[in-house]
Amino acid sequence: MAEDTETPSENGSPPMPKPSFLMLVVGLATQVSMNLGEVPNPVTGETARDLEHAKYTIDLLGILKEKTKGNLTEEEHRALEMTLYDLRMKFVKASS
Repeated sequence: MAEDTETPSENGSPPMPKPSFLMLVVGLATQVSMNLGEVPNPVTGETARDLEHAKYTIDLLGILKEKTKGNLTEEEHRALEMTLYDLRMKFVKASS
């Protein structure tokens, strides 16, 4: 285990990835995917669609984009742009 990429777990579960901006974007994108009904909820194992929460989380990512403008690495900027575009297109498709 590399110290700069993982955080040790106290309860014996697998180590957590190191917190980062990209992990935040991935986590929010995963929430959108769950709310669009694309992936099951990891706790319940059930797939459900909640477009209101999907839109809300997409809007949060949009706020992150605006508030971090000029402060991201090129990799972070590209990942956020691509993620937002992809999620917005999926939302439009799910809404129609």
